[in-house]
Amino acid sequence: MSNLNINRIKNIGIIAHIDAGKTTVTENMLFFSGLTHRLGNIDDGTTVMDYLDEERARGITIAAAAATFKWHESLVHLIDTPGHIDFTAEVERSLRVIDGAVVIFSGVEGVEAQSEKVWHQASHYNIPKIAFINKLDRVGASFERVLDEINLKFKNCAVPVQLPVGAENNLSGVIDLVGMRYLTFEGDNNQHIRSNSIPLEFEDLANQYRERLIERLADVSDQIAMLYLEGADLKDRTITDALRQAVLDNLLVPVFAGSAKNKLGVQPLMEGIINYLPSPSDRGSVMAQSVKSSEQVEIKPDSKAPFTGMIFKVVASPSADLFYLRTYSGTLGQGAKLINSRTREKVAVKQMLRLFAKSTEPLAEVGPGDIVGLIGPRNCTTGDTLCDFHQLVAFEEISFPEPVISIAVEPHSSREKGRLKESLELLCREDPTLALARDEETGQWLLSGMGELHLGINLKRLFAEFNIVVKAGEPRVAYRETFRQVDTVESIFRKTIGDQELEAGVTIRFEPLKLGETPFQINNELQKNIPNAISKAAEQALHDGLR
Repeated sequence: MSNLNINRIKNIGIIAHIDAGKTTVTENMLFFSGLTHRLGNIDDGTTVMDYLDEERARGITIAAAAATFKWHESLVHLIDTPGHIDFTAEVERSLRVIDGAVVIFSGVEGVEAQSEKVWHQASHYNIPKIAFINKLDRVGASFERVLDEINLKFKNCAVPVQLPVGAENNLSGVIDLVGMRYLTFEGDNNQHIRSNSIPLEFEDLANQYRERLIERLADVSDQIAMLYLEGADLKDRTITDALRQAVLDNLLVPVFAGSAKNKLGVQPLMEGIINYLPSPSDRGSVMAQSVKSSEQVEIKPDSKAPFTGMIFKVVASPSADLFYLRTYSGTLGQGAKLINSRTREKVAVKQMLRLFAKSTEPLAEVGPGDIVGLIGPRNCTTGDTLCDFHQLVAFEEISFPEPVISIAVEPHSSREKGRLKESLELLCREDPTLALARDEETGQWLLSGMGELHLGINLKRLFAEFNIVVKAGEPRVAYRETFRQVDTVESIFRKTIGDQELEAGVTIRFEPLKLGETPFQINNELQKNIPNAISKAAEQALHDGLR
């Protein structure tokens, strides 16, 4: 695979709000590319990408899954990400390593809360995008309404390259506004595309939308502006090339239309991935930090340069972890020795794998701009940089949100205490938004995560994958308060012990700290004639209360 032209590689992510149809779109792509020989169905629990038991039972994506397929002359690495907010870490780590994104919108619900979240996450990494308005066969679906919502929410960037023909149950195909042709889909699984003349009743509408497309391109392309003013007949390739450049510059987002469930419009979307989204060479160099000098180092996608890659996902196992690796420079062969720039430890690459969701295929060699699986390295985690000994660098780490909710977990029987700890640590190794701590008072394990669904699914994994029955307490939300102004509190403590009556008074003055400082600081100003043990006990009580 190292001989593959880097210009033919596409690293893309599918992102959207939950239930917009990401996984169904992905399953269509795998089928039409020939990677799978039957269409996976969410309702039947037969999807390739949602392979975890909980994903199939709930009909939602929980963990980002990667699959590699060929489309024409290109090799596409596709990552299907979750849409639920509890699993935002899966989106974040995927966006960190992809080069382009396909944003799915429901033709009925339009731009939803998580749609905005993932869009802005992608924009944070400056990732070019194309969009697909899905479910246009549903009652209440509207291509125009959702298109207007996208432009309203995201600064007028969306430009349609297709129009749906028919609405709701009468959706029959799409009009390609670049080639000005009417595409219909035939065969048992709509796998065959037929190119037709645009129906007469849609000609005026198609011409209007094509005129708008060219006008939008003229705003960002001097070449198109000149040809447009001269009244030239623009060729399909000229429009495609100009639109591709506008996508690479993050100026425009081409919008496609269809219904993944009815297998309408997915192949043209795949053509859009090839035509408009960048290859690793289009994205160019990335910056890393030299571990020795702390200077910025430019990492070019050159197969002859020293090797650099980033681990962006860990599939933990008691025997050997599987690491998802994005390669950035150099060539990596099986048996190679690398160094983890975080730990400075040597790591050995025992196996390299091409990823097909749950399945894998061995690789002998891989070049820059690829996404592969690795087996062999130890003591590695999400965000680690693996590099050549001659160029010790570290990429910017992936930032994940802090856990917001916790539950107390204990084994059903005492003999499973050791296994429970090991299993919880394994889950935390996979998921950076899970955290494990020990309650010093109760001895219970405290598992923290992003929400009740997040924690509930991981508790079910303990039984399904490790056969451990656990008892869990009620979820507790981890929130923090602070002072807005200076305040002074006085309190009197009275207690009778036997015949002795004890009394003590304390005055505490609270002042807000600046944001970003330590959570709290204690300055003990108790009088010196107070016994040290009492003074320390008062300070500890205040410390525990603030914590």
